[in-house]
Amino acid sequence: MDAIILAAGMGKRLKGLTKDKTKCMITVNDVTLIERMLTQLDNLNLEKIVLVVGYHADKLKEFISTLDIKTKIDYVSNEIFDKTNNIYSLFLAKDYLEKSDCLILESDLIFDDGILEDLVGDERPNLAVVAKFESWMDGTVVTIDDEDNIVNFLSKNQFSFEEITEYYKTVNIYKFSKDFSKNFYIPFLEAYTKALGLNEYYEQVLKVIANFKESNIKVKKLDDEKWYEIDDIQDLNIAESIFADYDEKLEKYSLRYGGYWRYPHMIDYCYLVNPYYPPKFLIEELKSNFEDLLVNYPSGMDINSLLVAKYFGLDVENICVGNGASEIIKSLIEHVLGEDSKLGVIIPTFEEYPNRMNPKNIIAFDSSVNDYKYGSEDIIDFFDDKDISMLVLINPDNPSGNYIFKEDVFKLIEWSDEKGILLVVDESFIDFADAEEDATFLNQAILDENPNFIVVKSISKSFGVPGLRLGILASSNLELIDYIKKDLSIWNINSFAEYYLQIFEKYKSDYEIGLEKFKNARNKYVDDLKAISNLKIYPSQANYIMCEVLCDISSYELTNILLNDYNLFIKDLSDKKGFNGESFIRIAVRDEEDNLLLVNALKEILN
Repeated sequence: MDAIILAAGMGKRLKGLTKDKTKCMITVNDVTLIERMLTQLDNLNLEKIVLVVGYHADKLKEFISTLDIKTKIDYVSNEIFDKTNNIYSLFLAKDYLEKSDCLILESDLIFDDGILEDLVGDERPNLAVVAKFESWMDGTVVTIDDEDNIVNFLSKNQFSFEEITEYYKTVNIYKFSKDFSKNFYIPFLEAYTKALGLNEYYEQVLKVIANFKESNIKVKKLDDEKWYEIDDIQDLNIAESIFADYDEKLEKYSLRYGGYWRYPHMIDYCYLVNPYYPPKFLIEELKSNFEDLLVNYPSGMDINSLLVAKYFGLDVENICVGNGASEIIKSLIEHVLGEDSKLGVIIPTFEEYPNRMNPKNIIAFDSSVNDYKYGSEDIIDFFDDKDISMLVLINPDNPSGNYIFKEDVFKLIEWSDEKGILLVVDESFIDFADAEEDATFLNQAILDENPNFIVVKSISKSFGVPGLRLGILASSNLELIDYIKKDLSIWNINSFAEYYLQIFEKYKSDYEIGLEKFKNARNKYVDDLKAISNLKIYPSQANYIMCEVLCDISSYELTNILLNDYNLFIKDLSDKKGFNGESFIRIAVRDEEDNLLLVNALKEILN
């Protein structure tokens, strides 16, 4: 068996990275694509490897000559690489296709070693490697039957997003028998190039051949094997995280801060959402208005504030809407606190607040001294003699899940008013609390009576729509509200987020049902976690649970193991202020199926 690598293209979409070298010479985590691919092929005991080269061919050949590849390498030159596409490159290698069974690969791929080993070991003679279609994929899509035959190669006009669950993406790795190549592929390849020219793709020929049952093209379906096609710098960035070394993968994933739909096999227990909301019907309503929302401007701040005020029963002049709570926090901190002002925080905490301040201007109450449990009296005792201008209370706290009852928060409001301190209560997770009824401070009477009191809430987290980026700030301090509204962009949220605000009141009952389901799931989750050895569980009123790892495995090591070996992503807290390097993790509450998946993984590792 031979292998044919198509490596003549210019890789224009990679821009400066391919200015002086061919596409397959770019590096993923310091290893070139071509070195990785040749090494994988070298382990298969092939007769030869054929490279069809063109753009910067001499540089590519020179580089390959430095590699320790034992398999014989032949080169085929595509002299008109800038005027042709890969159909012509493969046509130039047709002599090899006729003489031997062949693997065919495109040179811009990166993939797990086992994919080629399984392909060669499969007894079926003609195979196209495919993967279940995911939203990030682009390129050739096929449908298959129950016997793994390719039914159709879909054109763009045939593609329907409503049917994507039935689609498979070609990985651009094939195995052809020499009989198939001689009797089907090469004759059709020659006819196709004569009829339609050289600037086409070789898979167009397969689309024609697939109509003949005698061709016997079947698919080799991937499951959890990793692969990626690198066409541009974003693809390169994602590939580097997927194929990172064991000790680097966690860092690369963490630095993305989201966008994890590009990793469909990974389950995210790090970032926090509501697993039981929004309901399907709300999502369908958003979908049905997609085109209008896409092509029209959103309303300005005043209208969107009106929508939120209506939902929460507040006066419109007392509320403003942000592109996520983080946008509001930035404006709030920068407006209220001057160069010499001091900010009071409770650590460990959600670091968006202290990150907006000079560290020397932060006064922190360390809750670790009392095992991360504290109440209003503890806060007052600590800050009573401190010169702070603003105090931030996150309730329930992030990451500890500590909860202060409403009656005790009123004590903080009274104390802060007497001291002339602006009190900010961030209740982004309050809806998940079941310790008491009506825990929220988004109440017009409370705001009116306490002008030094501010409530911040992330709609993204509790309502399960983080992609919409929605947060609110409420206060009877009209000067502050007016400033923030002017400070933020007039179109600071998009039309999709605005439409969500317009309709979400209709789904209040669904939201309440979802919260009840969540609380039941959290209770079961906690019980299951408590049964795991070497794990201390902290009570939580939020949609996450903080745990201390008590064995020789550190929280960092545990997080690494879960990501690399189980594809589960949790939050390591060891480098967060307030933990002093000790082994703590935070895990999101998801639905019961996902919760059990993580519980079982933790049992395997820690018990």
